Amino acid sequence: MIKLHGLKVYKGSRKRRKVVGRGLGSGHGTFSTRGIKGQRARKSGNSRPGFEGGRQPLIRQMPKLRGFKSPHPKAATILLSQLNKFSDGEVVNIESLLKKNIIRQKGPVKILAGGEIKRKLEIQVPASAGAKAAIEKAGGKLS
Repeated sequence: MIKLHGLKVYKGSRKRRKVVGRGLGSGHGTFSTRGIKGQRARKSGNSRPGFEGGRQPLIRQMPKLRGFKSPHPKAATILLSQLNKFSDGEVVNIESLLKKNIIRQKGPVKILAGGEIKRKLEIQVPASAGAKAAIEKAGGKLS
């Protein structure tokens, strides 16, 4: 069984950092692995990320992504006429809407005034002003 005190570092697995520019005897003196002349041989010639030697960099060749993507989920809209699937006195919340297949997944929901409601329901999801008036007129209540 291998134990922590029995582990060893294999030869060649840890490399020493390359030291350049420390004289001719070091093996990396004079031009310090940069070649002789040119833009990349200068002190700041190879420092900018994405620089491709003067040609148009790849990042600038790509098209920009236009528009805006909101991180907030958009509320699913329900029309008043869809609430007629419920029977009188039932509670309308996100779970009951999922069971009746009115909405497909959990998330924000809003009831809009579209169509006519014929049931007295107890509604526990947000509704527009027109929808609130129609629900209360039908005898239902919002909480």
